[in-house]
Amino acid sequence: MSYNLAFIGFGVVGQGLTEILLDKKDYLKERYDFEWNIVAVSDLHKGSIYDPEGLPADKLVSAAKDDDLEALTTPEAGWVPFKVIKESNADIIIEVTYTNLDDGEPATSHCRAAFNAGKHVVTTNKGPVALFGAELIKMAKDKGVQFRYEGTVMAGTPAISLALEGMAGCEISKIEGIMNGTTNYILTQMEGGMDYDSALKRAQELGYAEADPTGDVEGYDAMGKVLILASTVMGAALTARDVDCEGITEITSEDIVKAGEEGKRWKLIGSVWKEGGKVLGRVRPEKVELSHPLASVMGATNALTYTTDNLHQVTLVGPGAGRKETGQSLLADMLAVHGALGG
Repeated sequence: MSYNLAFIGFGVVGQGLTEILLDKKDYLKERYDFEWNIVAVSDLHKGSIYDPEGLPADKLVSAAKDDDLEALTTPEAGWVPFKVIKESNADIIIEVTYTNLDDGEPATSHCRAAFNAGKHVVTTNKGPVALFGAELIKMAKDKGVQFRYEGTVMAGTPAISLALEGMAGCEISKIEGIMNGTTNYILTQMEGGMDYDSALKRAQELGYAEADPTGDVEGYDAMGKVLILASTVMGAALTARDVDCEGITEITSEDIVKAGEEGKRWKLIGSVWKEGGKVLGRVRPEKVELSHPLASVMGATNALTYTTDNLHQVTLVGPGAGRKETGQSLLADMLAVHGALGG
């Protein structure tokens, strides 16, 4: 089966997926009977182009690096995202615009428009799933289309599909983990002797942290992932007001040393759990015993521990960010759409 693809947003992740699709084109056809054709790309900064017959994927990546997609000769240019979603011949909308955890826009409206147009959506955008996950999941089901969002929690590491498919039949009572690689990297560097400011600066130099690191270091990014896990795995529509959230900015070098003396290690832990018939969420720095599965997860790596009835504790460790690592989640989601359609 062949699918027409339209990208809404074409930054690092979208380009990473395109590179994977090019690299694995023959493999995807042979192994999965999955063929693809990129027909549209609409990016706020790089431009917008559409060709119903297909765009040259290799040239797309090159043009994107020059921030000028419209340098390519195409039948149509300048289409806004909603026109692409509604009027292009795309089967799958790849929504990879910037994450907005305040109101989920514009990505949430992109998803709704796609569902109304009868198109499937795959996304790595945390905003829509964190804030409107239950609503969007139901809307997609009602419209008879697929909505996939694996990359919203641990990039290409399959956190959501493990819970929903790999552990199907298990009752999950708690999920806790290292959901933000930036803070884990900073805490690792502090344990190695750096102070907080130096560790943050190093994380920014390596591209782990943004110029404004507030979303990471204050715990908001992890909180978004707690909301996603609560909605998609636990079936609870929590809001940001329901989640106690504390970042790592108050952790000092002295705190790091003291934890080591106690046989413990600081981690920023996001948790969602069932208690008294309710689902609760929290993000906070915690001192974990060195024997805990999460204690050995260092650097920018992410990890989640699921507490279940049948399997007891299951810990998943893997990359939570990266160009191709996050692109892989979109590929896995598209193959899941393909499988759901009988491919």
